[in-house]
Amino acid sequence: MRIESRTAVLPVEHIDTDQIIPARFLTTTQRQGLGKHAFADWRYDPSGYPRPEFVLNQPAFSDAAILVTGRNFGCGSSREHAPWALLDAGIRAVISSEIADIFRSNAMKNGLIACVIDADAHRQLMHQPGLAVAVDVQRAVVEFDGKSFPFPIDPFTQHCLLNQLDPLGYILQQAQAIAAFEASAVR
Repeated sequence: MRIESRTAVLPVEHIDTDQIIPARFLTTTQRQGLGKHAFADWRYDPSGYPRPEFVLNQPAFSDAAILVTGRNFGCGSSREHAPWALLDAGIRAVISSEIADIFRSNAMKNGLIACVIDADAHRQLMHQPGLAVAVDVQRAVVEFDGKSFPFPIDPFTQHCLLNQLDPLGYILQQAQAIAAFEASAVR
């Protein structure tokens, strides 16, 4: 799996999940349609009109699939709606120097690549909005300017992402082995 895109940069630290998707939009278990609510309080004015200064409302970044953010992205409460909203908004990867553990786990389980890279590489990305970047899950690297920067990913998560599986999908793939084990178990 490889995601190639220009980056949209959101230079804000400590973006919590309520900023990613405000709690008033958590009334559904459907993933579709949540993208229009991603960063709702930043993207829209009180009348519901798009704020032109917000990066994802700018035409130059409207098709960016990689979001570069300030450190400590996804802090706050655990909610799967946050990665769902980003995915539905067209974001396929988030890059930062620090991503909250619970958000990172929820993101990766839902197919949103959450890349934590070293501070120097992160700083370079923060200062170059619109830069062409690739996120290579097989090699576990973020690539730009002819260089590769590793990001941590455990083998199980990497396997699931490369095979487009969530944890339940992985378990369902093991159905024959599970049935064989159950049949052989002594009762």
